[in-house]
Amino acid sequence: MTAIPALAVEDLSVEFRTRSGTVKVLEKVGFAVDKGETIALVGESGSGKSVTAFAVMGILDPAGRVTAGRAMFGGSDLLAMSERDLAEQRGRELSMIFQNPRTALNPIRRVGQQIADVLVRHGGATSTEAPRAAIEMLKKVRIPDPERRAEAYPFELSGGMCQRIMIAIALACRPALLIADEPTTGLDVTTQAVIMDLIGELAHESGMATIFITHDLALAAEHCDRIVVMHAGHIVETAPGRALFSHPRHPYSAKLLAATPGETASLADLASIPGGLPDLRRSDLPACRYSGRCERLGGDCARPLPRRELGERHMVACWNPL
Repeated sequence: MTAIPALAVEDLSVEFRTRSGTVKVLEKVGFAVDKGETIALVGESGSGKSVTAFAVMGILDPAGRVTAGRAMFGGSDLLAMSERDLAEQRGRELSMIFQNPRTALNPIRRVGQQIADVLVRHGGATSTEAPRAAIEMLKKVRIPDPERRAEAYPFELSGGMCQRIMIAIALACRPALLIADEPTTGLDVTTQAVIMDLIGELAHESGMATIFITHDLALAAEHCDRIVVMHAGHIVETAPGRALFSHPRHPYSAKLLAATPGETASLADLASIPGGLPDLRRSDLPACRYSGRCERLGGDCARPLPRRELGERHMVACWNPL
């Protein structure tokens, strides 16, 4: 009997209304993440990674709307919930780490108070208990001198320290699902490793499911169980990290890997991905949104994309896979 995933996204479609037309940002996006599993959503900027997360969390820009699909979480469809019910889930069962902690944190509220706010609102702590519990969370994310740091404002802390504060806020109520949107952006390599290891350790302790959004394939391969490759609002390949790196089957996945720098790679070794993303305002978008950049384009590529199962937990949406 197959275990029920922590989150199952099914045929998610999202569009944005703009002055220049309707933009079909996501089309029939589907994936699942199991309890205790970490998956990565990877792809170029504009591929739909963050929009997928915002739709699941119910925090889309007012110009955006979900036009189809479900996001099943704990037996309930997040996309069908009222704003009130979804607000109860966020912070307690669902948490998100945003890519720029300095803008996500309240600049005029002490960081310890911000953690305490979550514990009171979603964790059942009293206003007396919450400050001490906030300091314990600061210890858990390895912030030195937590009593003093709890009294600091975000502008008084480094970028890496602010990111740890965001992790403490996100994990304060031990959520079942964490979405980390580019959590290492702007951090040096050493701090990146510390942040990713910290998220992994805390997830392992609690059995939390984690979705890691990144454009960095190497980072995803090192820290994630499976990788979901997105291009222009489509999921084109899903595979365990090792399988994707050893034998990518979608032409776009292979190009992404070729453009990923290795430890010994020089600039001359890197390959750019030809072309660009299609104009998603078009009414005549092709069935395969990668077709305009693909060297394996064939007659079948005008047909609706297939979903080919190639092995254990390995799927590719392509008529002519590698």
